[in-house]
Amino acid sequence: MKRKPKIKFNVNELKFDKNGLIPTVIQDYKTKAVLMVAYMNKESLKVTLREGKTCFWSRSRKKFWVKGETSGCFQFVKGIYYDCDMDCLLIKVRQKGVACHTGEYSCFYRKIK
Repeated sequence: MKRKPKIKFNVNELKFDKNGLIPTVIQDYKTKAVLMVAYMNKESLKVTLREGKTCFWSRSRKKFWVKGETSGCFQFVKGIYYDCDMDCLLIKVRQKGVACHTGEYSCFYRKIK
């Protein structure tokens, strides 16, 4: 089987919104369950790439936060992908503990229909 060529990645090519943010979907790398959605800016993405744990920008608190820094429920990065429009990220992680602040494994535990 032929291997796909490695794509050279430049953070500056991503399309961040007017506030410098990009929506980021976090997915369990094994089960494919969507765990949460958060926002990143260039710096939090760089920290995530460097540290191997997810780091986000809090829109309400106006500061960086590493998932698990207070709860111990870290997300260890297995792969980072961007969509065809380059305006959204998908990060596949190994979740330690739960992803949701309510204690649920995923933030998407409520169903409308």
